[in-house]
Amino acid sequence: MSVILEDRHPLIQILTLRGWTSEYWLRRVAAKHDELGYGALAVRKEKVSRWTRPGRPQTPTAPTQLAMADILGIDSHEVYARPWPLWLLLALRDDATVWDSPWTPAGTIQVLDDAGGLVELDRRGFLIATTATLAAVLAQWATAEPAPASASGGRQIGTAVADRFDSTLGELRHLDDELGSDHVYDAARAESRLITRLLRESTYNQETSRRLHACAAEANRLAGWCAFDSGHSAAAEKHFVASLRAAAGAGDRTAGATALAFWANVRYSNQRPDPQGALDLIDRALAHRTDIASPRVLTMLHIRKARAHSIAQEPTAAYRAIDDALAAYGRGASPGEDLESMYWITTGEIFQAAASAALSLGDPQRALAYFAAATTHHDPYDPQKEPRGTAIYLARQAEAHLALGDLDGAVETAQHAIELMGGVSSARGSDTLTGLRSEFIPHRATPIVRNFLSETA
Repeated sequence: MSVILEDRHPLIQILTLRGWTSEYWLRRVAAKHDELGYGALAVRKEKVSRWTRPGRPQTPTAPTQLAMADILGIDSHEVYARPWPLWLLLALRDDATVWDSPWTPAGTIQVLDDAGGLVELDRRGFLIATTATLAAVLAQWATAEPAPASASGGRQIGTAVADRFDSTLGELRHLDDELGSDHVYDAARAESRLITRLLRESTYNQETSRRLHACAAEANRLAGWCAFDSGHSAAAEKHFVASLRAAAGAGDRTAGATALAFWANVRYSNQRPDPQGALDLIDRALAHRTDIASPRVLTMLHIRKARAHSIAQEPTAAYRAIDDALAAYGRGASPGEDLESMYWITTGEIFQAAASAALSLGDPQRALAYFAAATTHHDPYDPQKEPRGTAIYLARQAEAHLALGDLDGAVETAQHAIELMGGVSSARGSDTLTGLRSEFIPHRATPIVRNFLSETA
């Protein structure tokens, strides 16, 4: 049903799914409007069509929206926090399984089943986890117990099966780097579904249980990343909580911290950023730092913390987190001795994050110094490994040049970014480049900028 209704106005979706006519809906809204003390409200069926028409739709008054929210069981503060009609999407949530299932082995299987099934991808950029939801999930994760062995009566399997999943997931990570998220999302979900089926139907010992849950955590972590990169934050959050629960089933704090780090990225990068929510996720992960076996995962957590603080306009905390990232990375071992999934963490990556933080904090000169260090350090950021990430960082570098009035440097860097994004499927990357072009528009009277805008139209 979510696919069928994907392109329709949220109010039309709500009425269709609940079997309500426009007249019935308006009568209920009018009654609630009066009950809440806002007075009488005229009931004219053309109101719904005016609110939902594709071109120049009307926006209901604030009291009318509050009456609607009360009927739908949505807290009134959501009406003020999210513009019409985005808050209506909360009434379309079908997330009870993900958020409300008990933190037990059976509950985790339910969540993995839900995450591996049909996930709505029609809420671009829309966060679904409230502050209270995040707090509840983190509290449950902190005390969750590993899942036991299974004697379901199904086929006996061992860790060799998990080895194969690890290999496949490794290949998918690199395919995401090279081709983009659209190509990998369905494959990651398919891996999650197969792993979940084995967890539910097979017989295995405690070690195999641990390994399979860890594979499920990584499959959903990757699916969550792909959903986010494709611009679907709601789906990403569902995958990340599934990843966190599977990591708890594996008794693997490192996998759980990884899920929280990627989830934090969604929170602070959203169209309506929530840097405090991101910091809550990161701080809870770091509270278990003695149980995190990977120095590179610790490094990533500090990188994410720096970005969250920079978006919150907290420079002292942001730069302190960069120092912490460099220190954590310096205490690490060689790449071959750390997690294979953390291959992309280098000193250059830390400097790229530092540059992005400096740019968010309004210090373009410092940002350019960090961008330069990222590629010239003896442990550099490798642009050949991930064209999408390189293009995004180059777009930010171009922004820094623009902020300093260096139009030649900005155009040259922006052209390189656009070349790298060719053939890579990434809504996040495309949106970054679209936003960059808009930054050039005030300078379109300059020939070099005018030519750039014309060539990239």
